[in-house]
Amino acid sequence: MAAVNDMRRDEEAHDDNRAPTERDPLLSAAADVEVHDGRSQSQHEVSAHRSLLTSLQGNSSGGKGGKRRWPSIVALLLLCVLVILIIVFAFLAPSTVEQYAQQAAVFNPTSLSIDSFTSSGIRARVQGDFMMDASRVEKKPVRDLGRFFTYIAHEAESGESEVEVSLPEYGNVVLGTAHVPGVKVDIRNGHTTHVDVLSDLEAGDVDGIRRIANDWLEGRLGQLRVLGKAVVPLKSGIVSLGKQALQQELLFANKDIPSIPAYKIKKLNVRDVELPNGGTGMAADVSLAVHNDYPVEFTAPPMAFSIFVDGCQKTDPYIKLADAETHEIHIQPKQQVELNVTGIAHHLPHILTQDCPGSNKSPLDTILGKYIHGEENTIYVQGSSSSQLHTPKWVTDLISDITVPVPLPGKTFGHLIKNFSLTDTHFSLPDPFAQPNTPAANPRISANVEALVALPEEMNFNLSVSRVRADATIFYHGKKLGKLDLNKWQEAHSHRVENKDKDSNDSSPMLMVQSAIKNAPIDITDDDVFTDVLQELLFGGKNVMMHIQADVDVAVDSALGELVVRRIPAEGQVPVKPISPGRGSNPGGNPSLPPSFRPKVFGLQIVDTSPTSLTLSALVNFTNPTNYSATIPYIDLQMLNNDSVIAHATARDLEIVPGPNENLYVEAVWDPLTLGGEEGGRVGREFLSQYISGWNTTITLRMHEGSIPSNPSLGRALGRFEVEIPTPSLGSTGHGVPDDPDDDDPHDPGDDDPLDPGHGDKKKKKKAGPHFISDATFHLLSSTATFTLSSPLRTTTLHITSINATAYHRGDAVGHIDYDLPFAIPPVDDKGHGVESPRLPVEWSLGSVGYGAVRGALGGRLELGAFAEVGVRIGRWREGVWFRGEGIGAGVRL
Repeated sequence: MAAVNDMRRDEEAHDDNRAPTERDPLLSAAADVEVHDGRSQSQHEVSAHRSLLTSLQGNSSGGKGGKRRWPSIVALLLLCVLVILIIVFAFLAPSTVEQYAQQAAVFNPTSLSIDSFTSSGIRARVQGDFMMDASRVEKKPVRDLGRFFTYIAHEAESGESEVEVSLPEYGNVVLGTAHVPGVKVDIRNGHTTHVDVLSDLEAGDVDGIRRIANDWLEGRLGQLRVLGKAVVPLKSGIVSLGKQALQQELLFANKDIPSIPAYKIKKLNVRDVELPNGGTGMAADVSLAVHNDYPVEFTAPPMAFSIFVDGCQKTDPYIKLADAETHEIHIQPKQQVELNVTGIAHHLPHILTQDCPGSNKSPLDTILGKYIHGEENTIYVQGSSSSQLHTPKWVTDLISDITVPVPLPGKTFGHLIKNFSLTDTHFSLPDPFAQPNTPAANPRISANVEALVALPEEMNFNLSVSRVRADATIFYHGKKLGKLDLNKWQEAHSHRVENKDKDSNDSSPMLMVQSAIKNAPIDITDDDVFTDVLQELLFGGKNVMMHIQADVDVAVDSALGELVVRRIPAEGQVPVKPISPGRGSNPGGNPSLPPSFRPKVFGLQIVDTSPTSLTLSALVNFTNPTNYSATIPYIDLQMLNNDSVIAHATARDLEIVPGPNENLYVEAVWDPLTLGGEEGGRVGREFLSQYISGWNTTITLRMHEGSIPSNPSLGRALGRFEVEIPTPSLGSTGHGVPDDPDDDDPHDPGDDDPLDPGHGDKKKKKKAGPHFISDATFHLLSSTATFTLSSPLRTTTLHITSINATAYHRGDAVGHIDYDLPFAIPPVDDKGHGVESPRLPVEWSLGSVGYGAVRGALGGRLELGAFAEVGVRIGRWREGVWFRGEGIGAGVRL
């Protein structure tokens, strides 16, 4: 045994003398006593037992002295136990029990209600269930000791105390103080105690609370540290535990911080209201639904607020719009709350309706525009400093400087304008001297506009429309035709009408708005679509439906003055009546204008000449079969024959009205050589020859790029349509009506006569009216002839410069005239009588049947035909034409 003890002492000495390693504990066994760990205490007790056993073993080896040391050993053991108990109960137990209480205590609030508002705060009632749940404690020694001591104590009771809540990060500003009455609870594990406490809460630093609230509303409150302090007297049974200083800190961060609750606008009603100090204002009754997600119940007193909106810039001060107030509201825990708010606007501040710098919109325009287009606005609700009846002053002081941004969702009303129509339409061609690609270079429209507006059901106040303007786009079959510029304010008036749509469940009132637009430019953006429209108007025979989409600005007179609501969406179908009855009226199936629309030209006069041109004037009659009128300040038309341009006509300052239009003055420049080149010159000569021969001739009128100098594209589009008109005959007395359009004379030179220079041109073969040569007299002995000539001109003298003519009788030559001395043919007199030509030498066709017929008619008359190549001159203009006459009455003299 001694050897064993010696070995143990050597090992212990070796252990004491060795250098420490990383596996050695940082604290010695003696230090383990002070550590609150059960394992360290057990190791200490084992070491003590081991030392005691060693000493006992050593003493027993001494033999006799062993029995005398037992009382000392017992006393030593008792002393050790006492020391351990003192350490546990004096030092370890209080901290362990406190740790246990903090982790195991559970309080589930079932109701938090505000019993009443007091002059300094509120009286709150807190109800809930308290229990100790040992399973929430992580460390087993703490859990076991806690359960042991709380089982012994059974219950605990606190006395009356005051709890102060502050915010360390805001300079320890005091949120409030709560006066808490005594509470007795069962502290045994798993036992539940129902707690019902009525406590008076007093508001703390109002300015500090307001500053925190503003930081929360503006999103600057990332986290919030809340510190609660209280000195609470405690006792368990009859044992007083003294006053305990308690302190609890809570950290609220990110998702722990509650947000502004979501709300839903259930109803909005805007109405007129009589103001207490006289006059009329506008009130808005708003019903909001908010869900209370918390177990809080209280009755909020009436409160007053001010409603603000944004200015022109976000940095500008808010603009006050209205005053609002709420009634007493009873809030139930975890239930939906209906909040009724009434806002009253006494007047509109000037800054609210004034256009923002660099813009044509005011802040009010922006607000209304966003609302009716379904976009979100933001209004700002600020507590009013004016006290309400039964509202404590501290509540008013608290909310007076708190501004809450409230999103106000917009509402799409669909198409507010249900019907959009134009009547009494008047079109104007553009100013010819306008700068191209400017509004003045576009055609213009004047009309009476009628729009049926469906008023939103929220609008229950008197209003009248005083002015309107619009930015309209015109579509045809889904394709954009152009824009109708109505950006200038137009006077308007309105009146309410009943909603006559029985098939609709909408009973909203309707407002009929009427306005007269004047000279609104039409910007044609697609020439092809415009051509399609004209095609239907000219030849379709039915209404052409034009689809109009517009953003309308409306100036409304209300109790607050004039309000301008901008960019109200409008959409409608505008029927445009056709110009002609359609293709069905034409048996040939070819597009044509109605006969009433075909112009009739009369009163031709030559006003100027040049070597290659004649400037003529004429009067035009036609009938406008539509309900549309037009103003034409200037227009130039090409005149064509056989697809060659031979002249152009110009009209100025025309006023076209529905129905008959008479005596419209037109000027034309005849210059086929310049306008159509050599081919144009040939076609021009042919046309004049047929014209003076009394044939039915027509001229085609066509617009071109230069028709409207300020708008070439419009001229090009209109140039795709041609209008064919008859030319006045030689026998016209001023109405331009052909005398005999259906002459079927078998001897007509158009009936395949090989001598006809126009042979083969079937559409110009028929004669009409008196001829250029109305009568003739042949003198046999002198071999001369005289002719009675009817000039086609009414005011200008025509000169014949040369004649190369042959007379025929039933197709056989009678004689030939070749004369190159000029002579004049003045205009016919008032009775329509022509003038007699000089005696022209005749070279007879001796031996011919024709000459024989002439001799046989000596002293009488016979009918002859003639074909002549004639040189003519009018002023400075010279031309060579042919003349073909038939059925010319001729007298035969010696």
